[in-house]
Amino acid sequence: MTKFTSRVNRIGTSPTLAVLMAAERYRARGIDMVDFGPGEPDFATPDHIKRAAIEALEKNFTKYTSSAGIVPLREAICKWHAAQFGSNYEPTEAAFTAGGKQALFNALNALVEAGDEVLIPVPYWVSFPDMVKYTGATPVFIPTRAEEGFVLRAADVEKAITPRTKMIIINSPNNPSGAVIPREEFERIFEICKSRGIWILADECYSHFIYDGGKPFSIAGRADAKPHVIVAGSLSKTFAMTGWRAGFALGPKEVIDVMVTLTSQSTSNASSITQKAALAALTGSMDTVSSMLAEYARRRDRIVAGLNDIPCITCKLPQGAFYVFPDVSRLTGPGKKFADTPTLVAGLLDKAHVAVVAGDSFGAPGYLRISYATSMERIEEGLRRIERFLAEAASAP
Repeated sequence: MTKFTSRVNRIGTSPTLAVLMAAERYRARGIDMVDFGPGEPDFATPDHIKRAAIEALEKNFTKYTSSAGIVPLREAICKWHAAQFGSNYEPTEAAFTAGGKQALFNALNALVEAGDEVLIPVPYWVSFPDMVKYTGATPVFIPTRAEEGFVLRAADVEKAITPRTKMIIINSPNNPSGAVIPREEFERIFEICKSRGIWILADECYSHFIYDGGKPFSIAGRADAKPHVIVAGSLSKTFAMTGWRAGFALGPKEVIDVMVTLTSQSTSNASSITQKAALAALTGSMDTVSSMLAEYARRRDRIVAGLNDIPCITCKLPQGAFYVFPDVSRLTGPGKKFADTPTLVAGLLDKAHVAVVAGDSFGAPGYLRISYATSMERIEEGLRRIERFLAEAASAP
């Protein structure tokens, strides 16, 4: 039997990608799936971004680049982030990465190691704990409260800190809950971390998807943030570029330099063609963002109302991202219709042909993550299938 390293044995396959693959298997059999699993926009990448990639190909911009990304792109990252959030980074403090995930992975591997602890609010994005475990550090989970919309509180952060705490990962707006940390609360968290010498790794993947008049916010916009914050940014959601693998990191030069060294010894550099497309995205019109946000808000309102109309499901209105996180705990557990949330998810997939992700994958058993980054027609069909499946399960002996 092949013996694998301890570091890879500490991690597993992404549960969200597992759902994506399961849905693909059903589709390959000709089955009509309602896929609420993917965390990606159903909108097309804007035309001006696609044209930039085509032009890059036509001009043979297909060679290696600097591991940090081409200079005009790093300049654009800094200018765009400054314009959006009031930050103040230089190109030497920026790196372009193969998606926001690489920025997160490299930051963790640059700064934490065995013996360290990394704070992770619950519910969390599925990859956070595994990334931390890969470094040899220990994830320490901070519970949040459903009745408060899963918003992370400074008081809970302070209680979780120990002498071994090296970093906290904060994802706001949050995947999977849609929670948005109010600016004042984030400021309090920052002050606690600053005073204790704890890094904040800010995952800003959903930064521009905030509803009901909320404004995008980055803790990196503070004048005193730079020595304490690493930003992991992504163009995937903001510009509907998930498959392009376009992300970036911002932080102190010495940290960015180490992260770039990791890139140089792993992927060498992000795709040169994607870099040109990203440059067009960051320097061009952002009109598509507001139109996507308006459509997501419409879908959010409908799916929340529809889920709350189904017996034994309760769903709060998320304030950001494009997921709902309904409570299905009245349906799952000992003595109930479904032994646990994964059993319910498996039934929805196999019998109703609806793909969702169990909350267990996000540290929250008894919940489902449902993406509404799909058409209103599919949302309506999915709601009908879920309701029908649960009604039939309730009437079965």
